[in-house]
Amino acid sequence: MSTDDVSVEVEAPAEPAPMTFSDLGLGDAVLKALSDVGYETPSAIQAATIPTLLAGRDVVGLAQTGTGKTAAFALPILDRLDVSQKTPQALVLAPTRELALQVCEAFEKYASHVKGVHVLPVYGGQGYGVQLSALRRGVHVIVGTPGRIMDHLDKGTLDLSELKYLVLDEADEMLKMGFAEDVETILKDTPSTKQVALFSATMPAAIRRISQQYLHDPEEITVKTKTTTSATISQRYLIVSYQQKIDALTRILEVENFEGMIVFARTKSATEEIAEKLRARGYSAAAINGDIAQVQRERTVHQLKSGKLDILVATDVAARGLDVERISHVVNFDIPTDTESYVHRIGRTGRAGRSGDAISFVTPRERGLVNAIERATRQPLTLMQLPTADDVNVTRLARFDDRITAALGQTERIDGFRDVIAHYVRNHDVPEVDVAAALAVVAQGESPLLLEPEPVRPKREFEDRPDRGDRPGRFDRDERGERPARRQRPNNGRLTTYRIAVGKRHRVEPRQIVGALANEGGLSRGDFGAIQIRPDFSLVELPADLPAGTLERLADTRISGKLIELRPDSGGPARRSSDDRPPRKPRHKGSYDS
Repeated sequence: MSTDDVSVEVEAPAEPAPMTFSDLGLGDAVLKALSDVGYETPSAIQAATIPTLLAGRDVVGLAQTGTGKTAAFALPILDRLDVSQKTPQALVLAPTRELALQVCEAFEKYASHVKGVHVLPVYGGQGYGVQLSALRRGVHVIVGTPGRIMDHLDKGTLDLSELKYLVLDEADEMLKMGFAEDVETILKDTPSTKQVALFSATMPAAIRRISQQYLHDPEEITVKTKTTTSATISQRYLIVSYQQKIDALTRILEVENFEGMIVFARTKSATEEIAEKLRARGYSAAAINGDIAQVQRERTVHQLKSGKLDILVATDVAARGLDVERISHVVNFDIPTDTESYVHRIGRTGRAGRSGDAISFVTPRERGLVNAIERATRQPLTLMQLPTADDVNVTRLARFDDRITAALGQTERIDGFRDVIAHYVRNHDVPEVDVAAALAVVAQGESPLLLEPEPVRPKREFEDRPDRGDRPGRFDRDERGERPARRQRPNNGRLTTYRIAVGKRHRVEPRQIVGALANEGGLSRGDFGAIQIRPDFSLVELPADLPAGTLERLADTRISGKLIELRPDSGGPARRSSDDRPPRKPRHKGSYDS
């Protein structure tokens, strides 16, 4: 981008702008489609971008997810398509399959009154046959991922020689995912006369270089927002240990009035485990992650949209670009360690002005992440309490009342059973209220209607302390580099020494080891014994009775980006190595070692 480039900054208005889409220069067919879907007022990015693209200028748009940028580039493209041309006229590159499908659906929605327009999604995981057949018939708009577009170009099955419009959607994400070389190759191999629109949430150096090299006199449009998360989303967090998370999630599902929900987990295996446990508790839940076949992913998302599925358990990558109107709640089962991922996650709810709820599970060691999120988003997160047994029982009774009320509305069926009940009461001399209670038992089945009251348990020593994360830990060192004396373990449990594949050369510290193992395995400080950091590995004393599931999770844990490969140590307890011993003082002259 040259020094003469025009730069326009647009403040997101506090109130809807007075202009309408008809003021932007769009044709009647596109405006009619917008009217059908209920769009009246353009967003800030749409108001600034649509006239610029209609005028034929290249655009660099800096805007966060959820600001309406898909319509900002889709509407001008559809308005100027030549449906008589059978070779592709527009190409939209997206970082993920989910986003490509979402953009494709948007194009089809906006093109409902533009006769003869064909839009094709092109992405990995889908058979080539479907894509090749559509390309032979002729398509006007292609929305695809860089990798699959490159595959078609290499095979000679995609002709972009007459391309007029090229859009890079979420360009920063494409570069993060390693598509930089593919994107530049596509930019080079398409006509130099094409119009290019680049959209990105950030402007790293690589994006700036691409815009300078491949865009012609672009107008830079920046949408500034007051916060990076929607004000329509209620953000709460719950302090909970790792072992309590499933039970906490179950109670939240009991008391929250949700329609559709996405539960975010950190790993692929965790998504499967959580979904399975929720199904066992009677909820309609399914997992999507990078290991799920594309056909199954599409089927699962369709079930979520149609209401056949209520809960989707997903990883960050699998859920990117997912836009389902039913999503009323997002739960961070594992809170993300970076604020950008947090913003993307909770942005799956509260879209297009709708209200939404975001609940994050935070272990005691992760309290600092809440502060970081609040600073980055400039919005507070409200501490919530775990729903009690009484809270759950109130909700269950209310739902049971609703079922009775609904049944009483079926007057014809009620009349038919009234004689049956009267006959039973006469012949068995049982009060009607007892018969009603017996029928409730039949309807409820084996599972109890109400939870048992929670037992009162004595507080342990550490529960009286408000925030352990702000105090020096027992693995911290003083100014002389020495550890404080270790406290007596509260439970005097038996310890076993484990070996992990990170050591001094990986610049690991005891607090990193404790933090990583505690977060991933749900351990407390009292579960750790001695920690010995060697040059290439470390030895850690942990409880001998760790469950197999905890060991599996810990084996997959990473510290400083390296897999720790946790395993029992065969070399005995974690004694101080020779590398860690201070040099021995010389003996007095004439002395000897015994």
